[in-house]
Amino acid sequence: MTKIPKGRRMERAAVNALRSLFQSYDHVVEEISGQNDYGEDLFVTFTNAGRVTNDVIKVQVKGGASWRRSYGYAVPVRQHGDTWSNGNVPVFCVVFDPGTEQLYWANATEQLRRGVREGRQVRTVKVPATAVLDDTTLTLFVDTARAYVGGYRGRNAVLAHLGEMAGVVFSPSDHVLHWVNEYEEQLIFWQRPGEAHATLLHSDLDWDPVPITPGKLLIPGGSPPGLKFGEDFPEDLRRMAPFPVVGGIILNMPEALWLASCFSATEWARREAESGASFPTGTGIDESGTAAQPRS
Repeated sequence: MTKIPKGRRMERAAVNALRSLFQSYDHVVEEISGQNDYGEDLFVTFTNAGRVTNDVIKVQVKGGASWRRSYGYAVPVRQHGDTWSNGNVPVFCVVFDPGTEQLYWANATEQLRRGVREGRQVRTVKVPATAVLDDTTLTLFVDTARAYVGGYRGRNAVLAHLGEMAGVVFSPSDHVLHWVNEYEEQLIFWQRPGEAHATLLHSDLDWDPVPITPGKLLIPGGSPPGLKFGEDFPEDLRRMAPFPVVGGIILNMPEALWLASCFSATEWARREAESGASFPTGTGIDESGTAAQPRS
């Protein structure tokens, strides 16, 4: 005879408790097949004043006392890290504690993406004991989740728009920054996590990708001690250079300063890359600066 897993009753109790809470306030709950471990149990579509919105989350539900920790509860990430952090729909974790008969929640996608920004691997989604989900806190939870969905969806839409404009495809995990200079030319700074270089995409250069590094960003006037920008250039060249340069491209000063801020903001993404990474030939600048090409 087929045996029912011991934890199934508790898992069903957790799913049913969460479903009942959401549905009692007219939010739409759809269960995901539990035959395979996809890392999500429910789709929740939020409503507002009785109307269905476009705001949707996925929920991983856990039940039982085994998830308790000193700070609250823990949900292991296991093989779900990429889909939870870079999927089209953000994922939340909810734990049902039979001892307190309470639901507790955490934003798994936000925790995983914060870990990436900080250069650390998140193996467990931490669910605080203070993050109770019940009738008194549901409105705040829904408002918080919908606000996060809006920003998450908006970022993905911006990435898609910029990618279509530049003729490339960005991954949701990529760090992409956009700027328009005084001549209405558009610049995109593109940093993939773990790569030693970033890529500059420039509308005035027909969006041809140019690999760039902080060390090859030459800003005239020399660099203060400890500053990495321009480290590939001798100090006398940095002091005498008539214009900023990066990756063979002559820049104006606002562009160079913008790139410097982009490099600073994405230092974490290059932290684990090998220092001796190679780049395509013909895209660097030699120490004389003669490889730099002005834009037409």
